[in-house]
Amino acid sequence: MPALSDKTKQFLVLLAKLLVVGGAFYYIYDRLANNNQLDWAQFTHVLTQKEAVLPVIIVLILSVTNRLFEILKWQVLVGTLQHISLWQSTKQVLAAVTLAVFTPNGIGEYAAKALYYKKDQTGRIIFLNLVCNGVQMIIAVAAGLIGLIFFNNTYHLIPNMLLLLVLLGIVALAGLVFMSRNITIKGYSIKRLFININEIPRTVHRKNAAMAVLRYLSITHQHYFIFLAFGVQLPYFEMMAAITGIYFLGSSLPNFAFTDFAVRGSVAVYFFGMMDVNEWIVVFAATLQWLLNIVLPVSIGSWFVLRFKPVNQTAARQE
Repeated sequence: MPALSDKTKQFLVLLAKLLVVGGAFYYIYDRLANNNQLDWAQFTHVLTQKEAVLPVIIVLILSVTNRLFEILKWQVLVGTLQHISLWQSTKQVLAAVTLAVFTPNGIGEYAAKALYYKKDQTGRIIFLNLVCNGVQMIIAVAAGLIGLIFFNNTYHLIPNMLLLLVLLGIVALAGLVFMSRNITIKGYSIKRLFININEIPRTVHRKNAAMAVLRYLSITHQHYFIFLAFGVQLPYFEMMAAITGIYFLGSSLPNFAFTDFAVRGSVAVYFFGMMDVNEWIVVFAATLQWLLNIVLPVSIGSWFVLRFKPVNQTAARQE
């Protein structure tokens, strides 16, 4: 097969960039234009009330801290391979968010970050991203299960016996994974994964875990303060139990980043419906979080995607 010329490669890279960015903004437009449940006049009226000013400010601050902690996490983890600046980490994270919207459960994020590094570093970058997301997932699962237990104790969502069976199933699954740690498939095993994880300095693990907790607190409390902005007054622990449970269940279902708010929103409507919260408020809360945590980062990340240059091309220019 004949090799592609440099001009052809540049054209294909440009075409890929335009497809990613164009597709991203099409999804944004389609989601907002075709959602009949959104009454923007009512939304604007509520959020311009005096009582909503402070919660709105806190929500905006938490939007920044949510991505900031993700960027800092990535900078710390990649630092075990090579030093990158905060700006480089920002570009990589936001570009990865943009590409991830087209893939189930955001797996495109792994490929996007790997593109910023040499081919022989691809495996390590994917592994570091797995560690980054893995800790975040463990925190979400642990907090979500605690939230579900608390919520179920108050609102009797499911029978206690069924909840106990779910918890036992999770424990059994964890035990099965541990027992199969020595099974090797094409040179890979869970034991080898644990060895690689232990090779990362403990200080890095501690920083990664601390920032993962702070990021989780940012995103869940952002949801809480959005409800406060809309005038929802419910006990704090009941609200947080519902929110953490919603994030756990919503994240457990296969979905795309751009439909994540719809999946999570449908779960939220059911949960908060039991708490007598108006459905339109729940829908708007999910939509607002989607705008702040997906649409806004993707809008910025699209610029980084368009400006992206393959590593080999960048290295050639520096020479």
